Amino acid sequence: MKVVYNSCYGRFGLSVEGMRRYAEIKGVEPDDCDYGIPRDDPALAQVVEELGTAANASSARLAIEDVPVGTKWKIDKDDGFESVMTVDDYDWHTAR
Repeated sequence: MKVVYNSCYGRFGLSVEGMRRYAEIKGVEPDDCDYGIPRDDPALAQVVEELGTAANASSARLAIEDVPVGTKWKIDKDDGFESVMTVDDYDWHTAR
C-alpha cells in the first residue's frame, strides 16, 4: 500500500494542478477536494507518481512510502517534515 507524505519542512499539500488531477481521477469537482485527503488514497499516490514535482504545493515535497498491507502505520511530523512510521520503527518499553 502506498502512503503519501511531505518529505521537507513546510506543509503537506497538492498544487492546483495536483488537485485538478486528483478530482479528475475521483470523478468530483476540484472544489470538493480538500486537504483531508487520506494519505493512503490510491488516487493521491497516482497523482504524485504521474505529476512528480508538479504535484507539490509551494511548501511541499511529496513522496511515497510503500507499507506492507496489514501493517499499522502513522505519520510523524516535525515542523511539517513528515515520516511514515510503523510499529517496528519504535523501541517499546514495558511498564513495571
